[in-house]
Amino acid sequence: MTNTAYAPTATAELMSRGMECLVKNMGIVDAEYFIAAIQRERFDYTKWHQEYFAQDETVESFLQKAVAYAKNNGK
Repeated sequence: MTNTAYAPTATAELMSRGMECLVKNMGIVDAEYFIAAIQRERFDYTKWHQEYFAQDETVESFLQKAVAYAKNNGK
């Protein structure tokens, strides 16, 4: 058995890919507003994640919703 270490994505690449994703899905103006809002407000990712995603939702249920969303939105 081989132990494979996970190498995290470099910060610059991660930021570049994230911004590309935001611009592609929101447009440049809304992406910039989003970034400004995240920087301006005290943002608790853990709290947001707990409120945004249902606690009792299964991975399968989430995947079905994601597939349906992508299909309905031409992704």
